[in-house]
Amino acid sequence: MADIERLKARAAELPAKPGIYFFKSASGEVVYIGKARSLRDRVRSYLLPNPDVKVRNILRETADIERLKARAAELPAKPGIYFFKSASGEVVYIGKARSLRDRVRSYLLPNPDVKVRNILRETADIDFILTGSEKEAAFLENNYVQQHQPRFNLRLKDDKSFPYLKLTVGETYPGVYFSRRVEPDGSRYFGPYSPAGRARSSIHLVNKHFLLRGCEEAVFRGRKRPCLEYELKLCSAPCVGLVSEADYRENVDNACLFLEGRLPELARTLKKRMGQAADSEKFEEAARVRDLLRTIEDYRDRPGTISTALEDQDVVGLAREGDRAAAYVFFMRKGKIRDSAARALDAPAGCPDTEVLADFLGGFYEDRETPPRLLLPTAPARLTGLQALLGWAKVRLIVPRGGKNLKLVDMAGRNAEAFLKRQAGGVKPLEELKKALGLPALPRTIEGFDISNTGGKESVGSLVVFRDGRPDKDSYRRFLVRTVEGSNDVASLAEVVTRRYRKALDEGAPLPDLVMVDGGKPQLGAAEKALTALGLPDLPLVSIAKKEEILFTPASRDGIRLDRTSPALRLVQAVRDETHRFAIALHRGRREKRSFESVLDGIPGLGPKKKVALLARYASLEAIRNAPLGELEKLVGTAVSARVLERLAAEVEA
Repeated sequence: MADIERLKARAAELPAKPGIYFFKSASGEVVYIGKARSLRDRVRSYLLPNPDVKVRNILRETADIERLKARAAELPAKPGIYFFKSASGEVVYIGKARSLRDRVRSYLLPNPDVKVRNILRETADIDFILTGSEKEAAFLENNYVQQHQPRFNLRLKDDKSFPYLKLTVGETYPGVYFSRRVEPDGSRYFGPYSPAGRARSSIHLVNKHFLLRGCEEAVFRGRKRPCLEYELKLCSAPCVGLVSEADYRENVDNACLFLEGRLPELARTLKKRMGQAADSEKFEEAARVRDLLRTIEDYRDRPGTISTALEDQDVVGLAREGDRAAAYVFFMRKGKIRDSAARALDAPAGCPDTEVLADFLGGFYEDRETPPRLLLPTAPARLTGLQALLGWAKVRLIVPRGGKNLKLVDMAGRNAEAFLKRQAGGVKPLEELKKALGLPALPRTIEGFDISNTGGKESVGSLVVFRDGRPDKDSYRRFLVRTVEGSNDVASLAEVVTRRYRKALDEGAPLPDLVMVDGGKPQLGAAEKALTALGLPDLPLVSIAKKEEILFTPASRDGIRLDRTSPALRLVQAVRDETHRFAIALHRGRREKRSFESVLDGIPGLGPKKKVALLARYASLEAIRNAPLGELEKLVGTAVSARVLERLAAEVEA
């Protein structure tokens, strides 16, 4: 559903004059056109509570294209991968880019194709991860697509997109092969390569410059004369003993240096060999080595986001600015980074990075499984105590000084910096909200509550958390209302607020800077009484009335009106809308589950297939009740049909 409050604000800007109006999708596609005597009043009529099916469908297609354009303008002009996300946080599309800003903006041009229109129709937010290069972005895109399986990504969903080179180093005369899988079979794997043709060209280079065989074992064994590869100077013919085992092994070692990217070391070896060949007047051999020295310069760029060592490790980056900090974590499993997480941190001036990192790790991994290795930007303070707290007897903490591990930590650090800048963008509305509500501190942590039910049934409560103006979805919670009967949102809200902060007090958890409830004065009063009963009368509290968008606080019971364009009001509306969406999602799920329940559930012997067969054959329970017994027995069996009729008879008597 589109952002209703934004649409209401847009409707308020329309003139009260005759004309035609257009509802547009995020892609700019016109989804509905109408005429009106008063444009403002007519469009407002679409935004009243409980619209009919037609209006709901129109609004579902209508989105704020300007909001997505503003989000795209915030993206850095750097390589990385981008995520189009739905309102529920689901990733609907992932792509790679040399410039994130320019690539995402291209989706928002007029008259997009069908695929882009469908993507934008589902998009509520855009996120990104920075990489070191476009090539690295391609590998990371592959990993994340496999992990999230976005509905609009048609490629890369399997695990066969990028190939590897396999060197069977465990054999006496190792061979080099093309492989789509990395397996723990004792071989050395190199890659991945993109595009796939580069893997095959690399095999050709290894054959040409290091003369390693590429034939299968069945072909290699039992030969009496060299094959055509030897005549083409693409193999040294170990199959018939034309190269010694020691010389062949030296070629294998040099090939490994080449494929690992250890170019300076390889260059020294090759230059020495080239000089020896020239001194011995083996000019053909010297020319071959010279060509290899020229070729290796093209193979320096190694992707750090995939490892053939199949490690399980987390990579942590840290960024600081003033009294604020951010941590970014990449999760590498079986050698591939497929997920990540970011956290905003408090970092008082004078507090060293080691302390900030220790506090973050202690909280982040308290309820999360730790990997065998952690790559860190610096060693955390209180190391022994931290490991004892989290049971890290087998966790290695590594602060890399060079190589691919340092590149990974640097990449995590760059993403922490980008996340910190995004968080800083949310400070202005926080400062304005602090001033408007007279809060004692900046409301960096806001917790919002809402209640949802249908006619008093299936009442549920939602808790959403915003940190530095952005949702922290890992901290969201849902509550099933237990003590309130019927449709009483006020009493239900009091129960949910009480349960939330009683638990926080019992566990010693930090309290938010601001509590927000959806509703007017009654909801404010209920939350205020609940907090006072818990000994928290001074915890900042605000409610927002839906129709007039008025804010109420215990100190401002007449209400506070903020300008419609106020960043603070937009933030409060965002929290309110998110609590509502989250509550509705839970309530809808429970309601749908209940609607599928039937008096047929729980009958011994009537499994899902037989139940579906009954409901497919008969239009109602009454039709089942009146069906001929022989027909029922043929459909579900004699014993089950008797139990079904017994249950239906009991329902009639009840």
